[in-house]
Amino acid sequence: MKKVVIALSVLALLTSCVSKKKYAALEAKNKETQDLLNTATVKLNSCLEEKAGLTARVEGLKEQNQGLISTSKDLTMLTAKGAENLEKSLESLKEKDLKISRLQDALTRKDSVTLAVVTSLKSVVGLNDEDIEINVEKGVVFISISDKMLFKTGSYNVTDRAKSVLAKVAKVVNDKPDFECMVEGHTDNVPYIGNGVLLDNWDLSVKRSTSIIRVLTNELGVKPEQLVAAGRSSYVPLVPNTSAENRAKNRRTRILVLPKIDQFYDMVEKEMKKQK
Repeated sequence: MKKVVIALSVLALLTSCVSKKKYAALEAKNKETQDLLNTATVKLNSCLEEKAGLTARVEGLKEQNQGLISTSKDLTMLTAKGAENLEKSLESLKEKDLKISRLQDALTRKDSVTLAVVTSLKSVVGLNDEDIEINVEKGVVFISISDKMLFKTGSYNVTDRAKSVLAKVAKVVNDKPDFECMVEGHTDNVPYIGNGVLLDNWDLSVKRSTSIIRVLTNELGVKPEQLVAAGRSSYVPLVPNTSAENRAKNRRTRILVLPKIDQFYDMVEKEMKKQK
């Protein structure tokens, strides 16, 4: 009996020792598992925070992308409108360039026309004198003759030398029977002093005009109905009346050839053909 009790005691003791070892092992395993769980929990929380940050960033990028898409559409519309406006501007510039080119061509033709007409008249008149000027202004051909070739100072009697010049002018007028011609007298600003019917420079300028007209009609065969008498006194000077030389330039007679516009261009066309 005593042996039995001793055996049971030994067995109980052995059983108690095994349980404590298992417990300790389980306790250690549990602690390790808990540590792993804590570490996993920390990593999970970090991942969740990172996920939340990435999710917020993705949403921000989505909004930004949407904004870019909207901006891109606006830019596309603006670009299309800008391209349209640019095309219109280019068309406008082309039109302006064309107008400028046409104006330049017109001016070039005008200069050529002026030269052609002046050359033609000079060839008819056959004069090369600084006191005689032939030009074209606004479709009007004029022959300007210094008064020292036509009259003596303060006189309206035509000189013999002037008649040879007027004979050539008459040839121009007679060659254009459908044209009108205005004979326009000009004086300087020195007041006219003389006896007789003339009162002032107005009278003198007109009287000189009518004197030339009488020579053209009575002696050189120009038709009276082609001629117009006019006087401008001293009120349309070429240069200021500040010296004897300038006053001499202002004393002049202009013979204006006044064609109708179609007649003028017909004359121009003929002269241009001669130059080809």
